[in-house]
Amino acid sequence: MIAKLFKGIWHALNFSRRLVVNFVFVALIVVFIAAIMSSEEEILVPQDSVLRLNLSGVLVEQLTYVDPLDAALTDAMGSKDMPTEILVDDVVKVVNAAAQDARIRAITLDLRHLHHGHLDKLRDITNALEAFKETGKPVYAHSPYFTQTQYYLAASANEISMHPYGAVSLSGFGTYPMYFKDALDKLKITQHIFRVGTYKSAVEPFIRNDMSEAAKEANKLWLDSLWAQYKEDVSAKRPFDMQNFDETLSQLSDKMETVSGDSGQFALKYGWVDKLETDQEFNSKIVNLVGKQNNGSEYKQVKYSDYLTSISGFKNFPNPISDKVAIVVAKGHIVDGKQKAGVIGGDSTAALLRKARLDDKVKAVVLRIDSGGGSMFASEKIRNEVLAIKAAGKPIVASMGSVAASGGYWIAASANEIWASPSTITGSIGIFGTIFTFENSLKELGVYSDGVATTELKSSSVSRGLDPEYADIIQMSIEDAYDKFLSMISESRNLTKDAVNEVAQGRVWLAPQALEFGLIDKLGSKQQAIEAAASLASLEHYDVITVEQTLSEKELLMQQIFGAQIVQSFLENEVQSTDPLQVITKQGVNQLFEQVQKSAKMIELYNDPNSIYSVCTMCNVAQ
Repeated sequence: MIAKLFKGIWHALNFSRRLVVNFVFVALIVVFIAAIMSSEEEILVPQDSVLRLNLSGVLVEQLTYVDPLDAALTDAMGSKDMPTEILVDDVVKVVNAAAQDARIRAITLDLRHLHHGHLDKLRDITNALEAFKETGKPVYAHSPYFTQTQYYLAASANEISMHPYGAVSLSGFGTYPMYFKDALDKLKITQHIFRVGTYKSAVEPFIRNDMSEAAKEANKLWLDSLWAQYKEDVSAKRPFDMQNFDETLSQLSDKMETVSGDSGQFALKYGWVDKLETDQEFNSKIVNLVGKQNNGSEYKQVKYSDYLTSISGFKNFPNPISDKVAIVVAKGHIVDGKQKAGVIGGDSTAALLRKARLDDKVKAVVLRIDSGGGSMFASEKIRNEVLAIKAAGKPIVASMGSVAASGGYWIAASANEIWASPSTITGSIGIFGTIFTFENSLKELGVYSDGVATTELKSSSVSRGLDPEYADIIQMSIEDAYDKFLSMISESRNLTKDAVNEVAQGRVWLAPQALEFGLIDKLGSKQQAIEAAASLASLEHYDVITVEQTLSEKELLMQQIFGAQIVQSFLENEVQSTDPLQVITKQGVNQLFEQVQKSAKMIELYNDPNSIYSVCTMCNVAQ
């Protein structure tokens, strides 16, 4: 009987194994055939057609690496639950190409699936749209509604139209974190907080129930500046001034009362849109401009992704004899070791800089940064390679994107020049560390820890607590790291240590304020930073290349087989309950445990051998 039982179990396991293997094999065959069929389809751009800029996802500086096989399987399964990433440079390239393409008569902005993008990324695209319009070709924007991100791009259109039942949602920028001190006290979790800097508010949610006045002051300053930039940019393109923006509920209420609460009429009356029309009416209008598609009633068009593929059909091989300005992109959290694109690895990003340094044809380097910081150790490894490039006689310019704060500023500080967009969030020069211990929580459950060790150093743990002397040692390390941070900036930026300390303290600044303090050198785009690097190297004729990680043989094979796009997906937190109280409670509890888990696993998350971090946690609120 026992033998039969085990034999039956073995057959069941063997059957399951074969079933899974066969399923994967069939899935691979389906994907492979689909890839071959799709590769044979020729993308045609009709004469006198419209470029439909149907952007779907999140605007980013660099696409996050995803395993090609995973990406191919996701495409094959038709999974569209998560927003993908849109490379800003691709959008700009598409718009610029369309401006010179005689086949393209106009652009329509279909932005309903555009999730968000920082102001500097939106500004790059609107600059391309403005250049497109200068060729005499019109831009039309139409949507059922417009979010704040979507409207910024739509404002560049010659005409904005919206569904009569739609709305324009502009609410400004803000930050309202959750605070957990009382909850942690009730759970009897002991907090050990180590930080330097009056404004280093990353740890405030654990030690307070509200935002400190210092944090409110700092955050209000840069949020107001960012909002002012948004209003200035939009009002410059629309027929109204900055006073048209609603900033109080009473102001909005009074205006809504004049149109009996009709959001569509509100947008039309106050100049946010030029016309109210349905999708069918908009389609008919564009059909009258360019005609119909051959296979239907829609206007003659080529979609964004198809047009991008058509203009990227031939791989551009670098000129082997020309001088180069090399771009190295540093996007994401800064962690130790080797990391894939989308995360800044101390070793991997330093390796990219080293590759540019050792290339004789590379005469200058641009380090493009989009990071809120991370590991101090990894940041220093990257900065060491920046210094090595300078020592090799090659100028290096740091170009800040949306965010270059904390560790993101660390890796920029020693460049020959630092350029930043007017909307770049930077600064946050400070250090912190957190350790949560659960000795009191465990005691409530009747769980205790006891034993012996060879040294007093071994006696502290998350289950036993932290000895006060051990805490003092950690605080000394934090203060020493902060002092190193100040000294490095003082030396790199030719500022006094006191002057750096005065604008440091963990405080976040927008680039215009950072320029006043000497933390950066110039306000400008990535292209201007490239031109500055070329000028420092005395280059008149040069090519621009991007130094990227080399894929492994396996990754290259998978990419060649499946033609997978490297995309990024990130989780959307959806609360199923419709009860507002349950929603708020569930969100609060989830955020609490997420914050506790992140803090408890800080070493694992950032992989910093010294467990010292320079992170800006407020830098993502303005997305």
